Amino acid sequence: MLPKAPGFSLHGKTALITGGGRGIGLAAAAALAQAGARVTLVARSADELERASGQINEEGGQSDFIALDITDSAAVSAAIEAREPYDILVNCAGTNRPKPLVEVTDDDINAIIDLNVKSVFHVSRAVAKGMLRAGNGGSIINVSSQMGHVGSPGRTVYCASKHALEGMTKALAWELGPHAIRVNTVCPTFIETVLTASMFDAPGFRDWVTQRIALGRVGRVEEVMGAIVFLASDASTLVTGSALMLDGGWTAA
Repeated sequence: MLPKAPGFSLHGKTALITGGGRGIGLAAAAALAQAGARVTLVARSADELERASGQINEEGGQSDFIALDITDSAAVSAAIEAREPYDILVNCAGTNRPKPLVEVTDDDINAIIDLNVKSVFHVSRAVAKGMLRAGNGGSIINVSSQMGHVGSPGRTVYCASKHALEGMTKALAWELGPHAIRVNTVCPTFIETVLTASMFDAPGFRDWVTQRIALGRVGRVEEVMGAIVFLASDASTLVTGSALMLDGGWTAA
């Protein structure tokens, strides 16, 4: 008898997505909902979340939302522990303030590290407690970046934050692996989003980027969706501590 391929269905699963109101976070939430999961969107803006959740529900998905500042550790713990345990977590909230090191302010450092690193600790800790309590395993997907594997001018703090996220992911994979909780990253190249729009407005920047991508173009949010579903589903039950590169070949050079 031939082995049976595992499925990508997420019916019966629940997922929490930070940064879920727009961009890659909303795309991740939509992908998980389309695969059958009930999704909870998290971000600071209630209006943005209400619109995003409404779109998912209008298209046949199941979603709700929590307006939450995930840099607030106590608020994160209270909000997540008040809910039933989640099966899937996507840590997608993030920010960047590209500038030369000598122009980086303490506020820049704090803003990037607080959201890109510390908030991932806050949310992962709260969700992992629920996963461990439920005893059903789970999948934690950290949205990292190709910049978690390389360096780039003008991005010292951002690169530091994403390299930290890669290290955290590997450590958590070992810590949570015995409980059937998998922890991985997805590492996109530059994607057309609200976050990157101002970067692409800079003269010559798009050309600089595309010259470093083997496919010769920047990415679309839709191209991240399949990777999210893969890592959330039974199709990836042997994958943990890994970084799935969605970089168009940037790191292959």
